[in-house]
Amino acid sequence: MGRIYITKATDAGNLMVCLHFSDNSTQVVDVGEFIRRHPHPQYNKYLDPKKFKRFTIENGNVVWGKNWDLVFPIEQLYAGEIL
Repeated sequence: MGRIYITKATDAGNLMVCLHFSDNSTQVVDVGEFIRRHPHPQYNKYLDPKKFKRFTIENGNVVWGKNWDLVFPIEQLYAGEIL
């Protein structure tokens, strides 16, 4: 199997994101849970649903912020759990 990457990402509500991967699988990931477990000024702003929804896909990964303030390993996103 080749490299897995994100092809589409949509807001799933409640600080969760629905991710579509290059192998046609999908996964809903609770990003809010990670932010609440790991408070940090750089992350906390994404607890605001308006800011959370501003994610983009760059280089096959979902990212928040102009400088990739919040980004996760693709393997964890694919598994559906951010460690």
